[in-house]
Amino acid sequence: MAPTQKVYVVGVGMTKFIKPRDLRDYPDMGREAATKALLDAGITYDKVQQAAVGYCYGDSTCGQRTLYQLGMHQIPIINVNNNCSTGSTALFLARQAIEYGVADCTMALGFEKMEAGSLGSKFEDRTNPLDKTISMMSETRGISAGPFAAQIFGNAGIEYCEKYGATPTHMAKIAEKNHRHSALNPYSQFRDIYTLEQVEKSNKVFGPLTKLQCCPTSDGSACVILASEKFVREHNLQDQAVEMVAQSMATDSPKLFNESSIELAGADMTRRAAADVFSKAGIKPTDVQVVELHDCFSANELITYDALGLCKPGEAHKLIDTNDVSYGGKYVVNPSGGLISKGHPLGATGLAQCSELVWQLRGWCGERQVPNCKYALQHNVGLGGAVVISLYKKANELGSSPKYVDSRKRVGYNPATEAREVSEEEVESVRAKGANSEFMARL
Repeated sequence: MAPTQKVYVVGVGMTKFIKPRDLRDYPDMGREAATKALLDAGITYDKVQQAAVGYCYGDSTCGQRTLYQLGMHQIPIINVNNNCSTGSTALFLARQAIEYGVADCTMALGFEKMEAGSLGSKFEDRTNPLDKTISMMSETRGISAGPFAAQIFGNAGIEYCEKYGATPTHMAKIAEKNHRHSALNPYSQFRDIYTLEQVEKSNKVFGPLTKLQCCPTSDGSACVILASEKFVREHNLQDQAVEMVAQSMATDSPKLFNESSIELAGADMTRRAAADVFSKAGIKPTDVQVVELHDCFSANELITYDALGLCKPGEAHKLIDTNDVSYGGKYVVNPSGGLISKGHPLGATGLAQCSELVWQLRGWCGERQVPNCKYALQHNVGLGGAVVISLYKKANELGSSPKYVDSRKRVGYNPATEAREVSEEEVESVRAKGANSEFMARL
């Protein structure tokens, strides 16, 4: 079945990402992010015809519990769990509904309330879905006392160094860059700048990876509103619409078990999805200016430059040597600070990446703005496995609407450069018309 409609991002919103300290619960965080996205789009929740809600840690139907606060107009709400790619998987489902003519306006919402410390399995009475991945790691590199995910991605970085001549310093430089970028992002969990020496000398986690090269666990939420061209024009959103030019989701190939640590980290599914995206869009990776890349560990950013086609195979470290992954270079990778510094609430991560890229394409990002930004690339991956890659551009072909109201004027500030919580008045202003329960709306 061929797609029938183009897909546009018309609203984005997110909470500040914070350390897991039991300060906020998921209904509160999800309500804030959804309200911000609806305010950005200038619509009420009853305009949304379908929602996909992503989270990894929570009981079934947390999506309904969260969105019922904004209205109960009986739309399909699909709850999504796909490991670290959960947020982008929700976005993938929301896009499909628009692209194939099922709906004209959809929502992708993601949130996570996490526990402190490294990630682990929550169920001890059934098979771990990563059991074969763990077994392969044991056979190829062995298992140490470090966190499992750090071993998977750390081993991939070690193999890349062994095969191509990269060094642990290249991985440390990636982390230094991302921490530096995060200083300008008001939503980042961490905004401190570190020297390369501080990154390299921070506490060792596994192999070449130090603490400052690993993403933290986080609490947070992000939301994206998608729409068809018809909806965009009917609601005078041409001026802020960002087109999702292409998107691809892939899972693992048999290469996963080829006794390669790089493949065990999911590199082949990234190659497959990236090639599909660029083929659909009719452009090359070198046409991209800004990238939000899943840097759960600095080693994963290193191997993913290669898998995305941002460089020739085996030359990822050369991008770092020539400063071609930061401001003034060929690409700006993770202007938000990435997962390493912005934080990684699993269900929200992919939607926070999308939010950053939409703000970049609108030109709203102030001091962290990437100049001359035409194409933006998003990479969100989860072990187990799934990857979603999305390509965006400003929708200039839609023209301008004389009735357009800049959402920064509507909310009274620039959400790309200032992280504010929403007021009860703002929440009330986006609630579904005629389909609310006052009992449900109580916090």
